[in-house]
Amino acid sequence: MSNTRLIFGFHAITSRLRQNPASVTEIFLDAGRRDQRARDLAKLAETQDVRLIPCDDARLAGMAGGARHQGVAACIDASRSYIDIEDVLDTLVEPALLLVLDGIQDPHNLGACLRVADAFGVHAVVAPKDRAVGLTATVHKVASGAVDAVPYISVTNLARTLRELKQRGVSILGATADADSNLNAAILDGPIAWVLGAEGKGMRRLTRETCDQLVSIPMLGSVESLNVSVSAGICLFETRRQRSAKEP
Repeated sequence: MSNTRLIFGFHAITSRLRQNPASVTEIFLDAGRRDQRARDLAKLAETQDVRLIPCDDARLAGMAGGARHQGVAACIDASRSYIDIEDVLDTLVEPALLLVLDGIQDPHNLGACLRVADAFGVHAVVAPKDRAVGLTATVHKVASGAVDAVPYISVTNLARTLRELKQRGVSILGATADADSNLNAAILDGPIAWVLGAEGKGMRRLTRETCDQLVSIPMLGSVESLNVSVSAGICLFETRRQRSAKEP
């Protein structure tokens, strides 16, 4: 079926079973595993009435295509109810905190960014449909369940989406190494969307020009840049820190 795909790893599959069990059609579990983790997953699958298929490691390795599968794979219905940024903003009871990723190509980086987004209470991750990795099986595994916890919104025109966010009162802050202002001096209040660029290339020109402010992360060591997920974590942490400091 064109709307199904595979995800791998205990954490990603367990999270999917707990948060969206109807989307899991069947689970393939290494028949040789007798450990507690395997037993817990089997029990959860039974509770959710999801078919569990014992199989050997060779079959799982073939399904994974070289990716680490941890002895388990799941076939999921990839069709999702359509959600856009307006759906997210209209349901918030606190100032928006969004993470915008301009063309991440590495699924490990995207998965790590989703984990960071979940950790710091990001309301949605926004990314372009083209020239970006999308939600692959590797992303699901690396994200450790964050794919099902944080809305991931693919947009056709990222610059237009940023302009629409600005019309909704969201400040667009771009993180880039060559910015004149740095994170220590940034005032991070109100609705905010942090924008980070792709590996190596950074933000595209139009994305950069659409930002309200460009901010750099202070670097004291010899390295010139940080991994995109690390940069995202630092920016989001500082935003949450400032918001917490202002709470009564």
